[in-house]
Amino acid sequence: MKPSLDLSVYLVLGPQDCPGQDPVEIAVTAAKNGATVVQLRDKTGSTRQQVELAERLMTALQPLGVPLIINDRVDVALAVDADGVHVGQDDMDATKVRELIGPGKLLGLSVCTQEALDAADLAACDYLGIGACFPTNSKDDAANMGMRSFAELTSQARLPVVGIGGISLENADQVIKAGADGVAIISAICASANPAQATQKLREIVKSGK
Repeated sequence: MKPSLDLSVYLVLGPQDCPGQDPVEIAVTAAKNGATVVQLRDKTGSTRQQVELAERLMTALQPLGVPLIINDRVDVALAVDADGVHVGQDDMDATKVRELIGPGKLLGLSVCTQEALDAADLAACDYLGIGACFPTNSKDDAANMGMRSFAELTSQARLPVVGIGGISLENADQVIKAGADGVAIISAICASANPAQATQKLREIVKSGK
């Protein structure tokens, strides 16, 4: 059966986002304080290292009822029986990903333009990640679309939407007011001096904005 999906506070992390820290510890802290999804986006580890980290995350998050999504790497997701996969425009086609992971897993797709939305196989997907909402350093090729364009795409999505790109405690409310179901967060939690408190605040912002 497909895992339940609550996009409210969608934590994206990998070793590159947690220097000197254990990503699993941060993910667990966030999950215990309001994070509703965790995505592993590992841009530094070998395949073996990614599988090992994904296994640790699965073991830690399953008792908390928080699904683990793997960014891009379908092979890693299948290896650990993760709850789903998230792909971008330059990754494997969403229709092919769905064929590989089957109907019982979650599938998210990143969309940043009207053309990409028009071309997307929405029937294959469970949710969309739309952005970049604001300037971000986490992806070199992420163009800032602004709230007006974000709201226009979100209104057409016909699927749950999580806003992605440059979202912080200071601007998360704008994303929810523009129609998103949740916010994807990296540094606002991973780089916080108090990840638990940051997660709690983000959850409150999302709840109050809906």
